[in-house]
Amino acid sequence: MKAPAQADATDLAAQLQALEAALQSQAVRADGARLAALLADEFIEFGSSGHVWTRVATLADLPAEQFCPRSIYDFQARLLASDVAFVTYRSLRHASGALPPSASLRSSLWKWRDGRWQLAFHQGTPMPG
Repeated sequence: MKAPAQADATDLAAQLQALEAALQSQAVRADGARLAALLADEFIEFGSSGHVWTRVATLADLPAEQFCPRSIYDFQARLLASDVAFVTYRSLRHASGALPPSASLRSSLWKWRDGRWQLAFHQGTPMPG
């Protein structure tokens, strides 16, 4: 992965969208080591459910959750500082088992550390159905 200062806007968006998609994939969500590598020590999430997730809680709970496939669209990324990026997108959680589909607005703050991006903050806001 290119350092933020070397990445153009298209590269930055592609890199960060790939990381967001990885975090929504069953393979990464079920793999504690891969998940830990993507989440910054200070990670916090304001979930679309209204629940607040810390890094510790996410690492403990996410691998065991019932997986629901998700799609990302309208993805945008911008560099806020040489080592901080802000992304926004829309997410669709597809129906799975007893869980109905749901749409949400998403935003994340990514920090460049030790040669890689780590997620420091994420927020999901439900969209009316």
